[in-house]
Amino acid sequence: MTEQNTRLGVAMMVAVTFIFAAQDGISRHLAGTYNVYLVVMIRYWVFALFVLGLALRSAGGLRGALRTKHPLMQSLRGVLLVVEVWVAIIAFVKLGLVESHSIFISYPLIVAALSGPVLGEKVGWRRWLAIATGFVGVTIILAPGSGVFRPEALIPLAGAIMFAIYALATRWVARDDSGEVSFFWTGITGALTATAGGIWFWQPMSAGDWGWMGLLCLTAIAGHWLMIRAYEIAEASALQPIAYLQLVFGAIFGITIFGDVLRPNVALGAAVTVGAGLFTLWRARRAAQR
Repeated sequence: MTEQNTRLGVAMMVAVTFIFAAQDGISRHLAGTYNVYLVVMIRYWVFALFVLGLALRSAGGLRGALRTKHPLMQSLRGVLLVVEVWVAIIAFVKLGLVESHSIFISYPLIVAALSGPVLGEKVGWRRWLAIATGFVGVTIILAPGSGVFRPEALIPLAGAIMFAIYALATRWVARDDSGEVSFFWTGITGALTATAGGIWFWQPMSAGDWGWMGLLCLTAIAGHWLMIRAYEIAEASALQPIAYLQLVFGAIFGITIFGDVLRPNVALGAAVTVGAGLFTLWRARRAAQR
C-alpha cells in the first residue's frame, strides 16, 4: 500500500466515524418517538437492498454471494448484529450518546481477551495488562457503589460484548469465506431477523420523520460503502485506531444536540479505555509484523 493510499484510507475512515456517529444520533431521535424494532427494521430493509445490489454487480453474482462454507455461523452473525443494534439504540435513548459510546468502546478489548480461547491467537502479558486496564476504565464509567450507578449502564456493556462476539465470528468465517460473502449474509439474515422483530410494531410516521428515516438509511449505506473502500486501499492496522473517533463525534452530537452531560468519571474512564485499546492494537500490529 502506498502512503497516498494510506492517507486516503484514513481520511475515509474519519468520514466513516463521523457518519456512524450521526447515524447514532438519528437513531436516538427516531427511537425516542417510534418503536426501536420498527426503526431497525426499515433501516435493514434498505441495507438488504444495498447488499443485494452489490451481489448482483459482483463477478460471482447472487450465487457467489450465497456460497459459504459456514451457513449456520453466517446466519448467527446476522442475527447477533441485529440484536446488538437493538440494544445499542435502547442505550442511546436511556443513557445518551456520550455514556453509551464511552462504554461501548470497550469492545476491542473484549475481542482481544476472547481471541485466545476462541480463535487460538496468542495474547502476551502486555496485552493482557492493557485489557485489564481497559476494564478498569469501564468500571470507572459504571461507578458501582458510588451512589450514581444506574443499571441502564449495563445495556451498552451488553452491546459491546455482543459486538465483540460478532467480530470474532466474522474473523472465524473469514478463514474460508470472502468479505463480500459475509457482508451479503449480514444484510440478508439481518433484514429477516429485523423484520421478524419489527413487523409487529408498525406505526405511521410523520412526513418529517420519514425524512429522518431516509437520512438514516442513506448514512448507513454511505458509511458501509466508505468503510469497504477504506479497507480496500489501506491496511486494517492503520485504520482500526481511527474508529475511536466515533466516541468524539458521538460526544459532540450528544452534548450539543441532545443536551448530554459529560460526567468526570465518564471522561476519565473513556480516556483509560481508549488508551488501553490503542495499546492492544499497537501490540497486535507489532506481533503481526514479527
